[in-house]
Amino acid sequence: MILSRRTTASAAIAGAAAVALIATGCSTATDPGAEGGDITLTVATFNDFGYTDELFAQYEAENPGITIVHNRAATSNEARDNFFTKLGAGSGLADIEAVEVDWFAEMMQYSDRLADLSDPAVADRWVDWKTAAATDADGRLVAYGTDIGPQAVCYRADLFEAAGLPTDRDEVAALLEGDWDRYFEVGQQYVDASGAAWFDAAGAIYQGMINQVEYAYEEADGTVIATENPEVKQIYTEVLTASESLSAHLAQWSDDWFAGLSNGAFATMLCPGWMLGVISGNAPDVTGWDVANVFPGGGGNWGGSYLTVPAQGQNIEEAKKLAAWLTAPEQQMSAFAAAGTFPSQVEAYESTELQEATNEYFNGAPVGQILIERSQAIEVAPFKSVKYFPINDALQRALTRVDVDGTDTIDSSWELFVADVNAL
Repeated sequence: MILSRRTTASAAIAGAAAVALIATGCSTATDPGAEGGDITLTVATFNDFGYTDELFAQYEAENPGITIVHNRAATSNEARDNFFTKLGAGSGLADIEAVEVDWFAEMMQYSDRLADLSDPAVADRWVDWKTAAATDADGRLVAYGTDIGPQAVCYRADLFEAAGLPTDRDEVAALLEGDWDRYFEVGQQYVDASGAAWFDAAGAIYQGMINQVEYAYEEADGTVIATENPEVKQIYTEVLTASESLSAHLAQWSDDWFAGLSNGAFATMLCPGWMLGVISGNAPDVTGWDVANVFPGGGGNWGGSYLTVPAQGQNIEEAKKLAAWLTAPEQQMSAFAAAGTFPSQVEAYESTELQEATNEYFNGAPVGQILIERSQAIEVAPFKSVKYFPINDALQRALTRVDVDGTDTIDSSWELFVADVNAL
């Protein structure tokens, strides 16, 4: 669900995990919960899924004898490294493991190591493509969808006002309507008037742009085209060129970036629904953040996750029940209210609760309606096969070397990216 960087060490761990997955057999666990008695269920997520202590307490109250322990990784990358290492080892995973869409295809290679979650009770719960992606070649449904990530633009209305730009969210949407050139053009107006940065980091803007390309890194048959695709090179160059004057040069998820959410280090950022909770949770005292119903280039999806039940677990049946409950429309609406994670459940879209949902932190923005319309604006679902994550991670490192670290030029960092892809 979330863009972040991976260290060389973690990359090595992930590579070792892949070898272990080939060499290690799938363990079959018993389910002591079937015999009665108290059970502790562990749930592993990352970032903020909107699963509050109150939500878990509700399930515990409705299911006596169940205790839930929630382990939350800081980033999707950390969760990925942990997942594949322990999946390969055959033990150590939580009873329920969250998986992010960018490495979901990697996980599906090992679907036989996950419990079959097929159940008539959850048939037709999700949008079709969410269910199709989680169904393996044997027809087993191995993951329950949580959220998807339709994107809008979040902005600091107070900073816009100081720079002489409109502040009303409808006027801001009209101001930014158009392609990425328009977004950068308005950004330059802001920078000229304020002397401050327009957006947080090149990596975030690149992700919004590349998610509008259907086949960026691989063709449908898995052929890698990342280093030869002119669209990839063009977007990479365009965003880094714009970043020279418009970026705050803050790597997402860094301490400085979190501080920037509060201290006005940048005026806008691309906002999938789940980002709303990240902003409000890390800049609770800021009153200027708002959301505009617009996205450069039309529409885009960033992120979206699933819950899985590893077959190595000791409480499989009870874990399946909890995973089904957490991904029911009612609980996903609770998660949306807590963190802005836009549900993938069809029934939720028909609810008045979602259609009329507002967010007090974002000056009462009608976030339900905004995200519904932003989801309807999505025209392209990027193809993400098994190599998507490592290629995109290498590209993000290339952007970081130029935009954040300042250690490379646009051309030299691209050459390193090509070498990284060739080494995969």
